[in-house]
Amino acid sequence: VGAEEADWLLCDAYRKWRLLRAGSPIEPFRRPPKGTILSEGAGAILLTREGDLALEQVHPGGNFARQSELVRQLDAICRELPNEVETDVLIGSANGTFIDEAERAAAAKYFPGAAVYTAKSALGESVAAGAIWQVICAAQALRAQKLPPLLHAPADFRLTTARVPTEKGWERAVVTTCGLNQQVAALALRRL
Repeated sequence: VGAEEADWLLCDAYRKWRLLRAGSPIEPFRRPPKGTILSEGAGAILLTREGDLALEQVHPGGNFARQSELVRQLDAICRELPNEVETDVLIGSANGTFIDEAERAAAAKYFPGAAVYTAKSALGESVAAGAIWQVICAAQALRAQKLPPLLHAPADFRLTTARVPTEKGWERAVVTTCGLNQQVAALALRRL
């Protein structure tokens, strides 16, 4: 379970750090980033021993002290994920901040054939709840074999809903979650 309440202290801190924008829309992967919009919410995931999806690997992730260190940290995490099976879908945490460029680099290097999606352009940056929302998106993409439309996506990046799964369908999704709280992690899901 992950939940977040956007109190005044959080909002004021993100504004001072120039990570927020005054109004919508969030435009993931835009250059230069224009900032995110905070949101509130909660999400929960129920794990069982049986089902149609398997948790292939959870990478414990790490911390980064400076924004410039995120690219290096995310690169190391993605390198350690299993790569025997091609990743069909990448659910990123791009939110209109420095996170976008780090995820763009990881997507190009480690997941070149994957459809890339980020829910934060529609839902906002909900910090703790956002990572849970991303896992839910990955599971739904593997089950439904499609992604919802992505708002405000740049034309120069493969944020897509138009990719048609192969005859066998999407089998693997990776979630990269990069927090404004200077933490980063990833996991891989497989369709059984």
